[in-house]
Amino acid sequence: MSYKTFISGCAGTSLSEDEIDFFKTEKPWGLIVFARNIDTPEQISHLTSQFRMAVKREDAPVFIDQEGGRVRRLRPPHWPEYPAMGKLARLWDVDPEKAKRAVYLQSYLMGIDLISLGITVNCLPVLDVRTEGASDIVGDRSYGTSPDVVIALGRAAIDGTLAAGVVPVMKHMPGHGRALVDSHLELPRVKAALAELETKDFVPFKALADCPMAMTAHIVFEAIDPDNPVTQSPCAISEVLRGKLGFQGCLLSDDISMKALGGDVEQRVKLIIEAGCDMVLHCNGDMQEMVAVARAVPWAKDGCFMRANEAMQSALAPQPVANASGLRDEFEELVRQAGELT
Repeated sequence: MSYKTFISGCAGTSLSEDEIDFFKTEKPWGLIVFARNIDTPEQISHLTSQFRMAVKREDAPVFIDQEGGRVRRLRPPHWPEYPAMGKLARLWDVDPEKAKRAVYLQSYLMGIDLISLGITVNCLPVLDVRTEGASDIVGDRSYGTSPDVVIALGRAAIDGTLAAGVVPVMKHMPGHGRALVDSHLELPRVKAALAELETKDFVPFKALADCPMAMTAHIVFEAIDPDNPVTQSPCAISEVLRGKLGFQGCLLSDDISMKALGGDVEQRVKLIIEAGCDMVLHCNGDMQEMVAVARAVPWAKDGCFMRANEAMQSALAPQPVANASGLRDEFEELVRQAGELT
């Protein structure tokens, strides 16, 4: 079993002949799907099967961002509505156990939706501690402004996702909550002192460092490395993410198509791999860029190979749901209660 150290997007709702040939030859570790790739349950199941047949790995991971709220790729009429996790977190102030249960159920139910389609990795929880005055790119995707609340609800999201047979990816390590600009559009710089970061922003990632996968932030933390965003910083990855925070799982870059990163595609990839990321995430489905990524990444080996394989083995075998309608009814009632709070 061999694969290259990247996760690729694709252009449409089925793979073109060019994409099939590309995946057969270049063998990315995984595929990530977006709204442009999704139409019906039958269609997305076919797409995930097409990808696995092309790379000749039945267990090749397929990723998605299905957080709820603004960031959800599966939507009605074929899939249920799910609110932003930050809205469910409102329950914490009146009943922390209800808040944890609501986040667990949403993560579990979304996972059940995903696994039925052949999607095996969900990019959540968002462990960014929300900071007043920051860009709203995180906003209600965050579980709160308190590290303790983010830890408790983040754990519920991880547990619910794993119970559905899906692997979670915590993001955006070591924290996106202070970014003043959207990293999709430009490079954020955070000036906070290291001691301040260690007592707030970093805390959830350290507490939940057993999450099997994590995604880096395209952010410069001046107290760590004033010259490079975390995604491309050997110091940030080795000394902070792997060192201070103790994360030993599979580390993914955030999408390299984002404008926070400079240079051409191959330059971006080279810096990301040299910094210590296990996998390069490329999302936009542009074939020219996909070829450049594949040319620049290495084949998985040694520690990277081990971490990637162990991450995919972390999900629990999904259990038959004895009372699926009852769980959804319970969840909808918790959503209703959260919606009454402001």
